[in-house]
Amino acid sequence: MGHLKNEVDMPSSSSPGSAFDSRAVYVSTFLGNRFYLLAPHIDDVAIEDIAHGLAFQCRFNGQTQHFYSVAQHSLMVAGLVPRRLALAALLHDAAEAYLGDMVKPLKSLFPDFSRIETEVMAIIGARFGVAGFDDRLIKRADLIALATEKRDLMPHSSEAWQSLGGIAPLPARIKPLSPPVAKQLFLLEFQRLAGIGTTGVAA
Repeated sequence: MGHLKNEVDMPSSSSPGSAFDSRAVYVSTFLGNRFYLLAPHIDDVAIEDIAHGLAFQCRFNGQTQHFYSVAQHSLMVAGLVPRRLALAALLHDAAEAYLGDMVKPLKSLFPDFSRIETEVMAIIGARFGVAGFDDRLIKRADLIALATEKRDLMPHSSEAWQSLGGIAPLPARIKPLSPPVAKQLFLLEFQRLAGIGTTGVAA
C-alpha cells in the first residue's frame, strides 16, 4: 500500500483469549494519521489517505497480468451507476485503504474481518455524508467491473466464476493506470461528485 504500514502493539498478556487494546492496534497512513482498526474515529478518515491506499493496492491479491489498482476499479464502478449513487460507488471499497483488499475466499473464513470492515465503512460513510454502499445497482456495477477485469487482467483464469453468472463484461478493454495517475483521477472524481474544491482534498 505504498507508504502505508502496520503498527501493532501487542497487549501485555498474550495468553489465549486475551484481547487487544483497541487504541493500540492501528495503521499509520500516507498523511501520517493513525487509523485505529478496532476503534475507528471519524476524524481519522482522510480522502487523500483513501485515494493513496487504493491507488497503490493491486486488485486480486496482485494475481493480475498488469498492476491494476483498487482505485481504478472504484472509478469504473462509479461510472456505471446513476449520478445519485456515484459517490457511494466511488467509495464502496474505501475501507480497503485501511484494512487491505482481502480476497473473498479468505474473507469468508474470518467473520470478524467482515464485521470490522462494516464498521470502518460506516465511519467513512459518516465522514463524507454517504450511504447506500450496498445498493443493488452498485453491486451489479461491481460485478460488471469484475467480469471485465477477469477478462482483461487474468487471461489464465479460464474457470467460470459463480458470482458472474449472467454478467457480461464491458465492450471496452481496460487500460491499467499507474498508481499516481489513479490516485489523481480518484481525487478529482471525488471532488467533482462531492462538490468541493481542491482545498478539501486532504479532508
